[in-house]
Formats: sequence, structure tokens, C-alpha cells
Amino acid sequence: MNIDSALVRELAELLAATGLTEIEVEDGERKIRVVRQLAPVMASVAAPAPLAAPAPVPYNDPIDTPSAAAAAPIDAVKSPMVGTVYLAAEPGAANFASVGQQVKAGDVLLIVEAMKVMNQITAPKSGTVQAILVENGQPVEYDQPLVVIG
Repeated sequence: MNIDSALVRELAELLAATGLTEIEVEDGERKIRVVRQLAPVMASVAAPAPLAAPAPVPYNDPIDTPSAAAAAPIDAVKSPMVGTVYLAAEPGAANFASVGQQVKAGDVLLIVEAMKVMNQITAPKSGTVQAILVENGQPVEYDQPLVVIG
């Protein structure tokens, strides 16, 4: 086989210029393959910096500390899932409910988006909206109080 060294050099330069590791050219029955082996890179391994000890956390007796759920009104409508709360159907639209508004059982109070699904949260009973405990776009946890209906 007659090797064209100029073509091999040209292919090698093309590899270096493009950052490729191999190239293959075929011309009729002649086939040339040029492979460039990258030198292994030795990373210097430095000893990790010592971590600072975490600050001590004072112990609070759970009997003496009210939880957020216990601090919320008992009759609050709670989130049935983890997600993001929306007070209106779309940006710029009027809120589903507002403080002082009369609602009937089944009226939509807000939406909780979970996994790209919009879940309507409805009033479990008729009454007056006494408080809205969340803000538009706020992430909410499961069983978090959302709205108080009196």
C-alpha cells in the first residue's frame, strides 16, 4: 500500500485543530484512519480543608413549643399536597377568594400546582373567608393551612 504522508499529516493537523480524537477518510479502496491519543491528565489532589463543626442547636421541648399546624386555626382549609399555590386562575385575573367574601361549599378558593397539574382547592363548607394564610406563587407543604373560613 502506498501511504500518502502529506495526507496523514493534514488529517493529524485537522484533528488537532478541531479537538477530535480520530478521523477516517475513504477514497475508493484506500482507507486512512488517524487516531490521536490524549495524554492522561494528572489532577493534583490536595487534602480537603477541614470542615467547621456545626453550631450547637438548642433543644426545645416539643411540649412547650407550639408547631405551625397547632398555631393555625383548627377550621383552616389545609393543603392536600406539596406544591405551589395560586390565588387566581391566571396572572392578572381576580383572585378566587378574598378576605370577607362569602363562599359556598364547593367554591374554588385557590389552586395548588403539583407536578404540572392544577388542583382546585374548594371550600369544604359555606361561610365567610376570614383569612388567607398564603401568598400567590408560594410553595406549600402537605397539610399546611391555606384559608380560614368562619
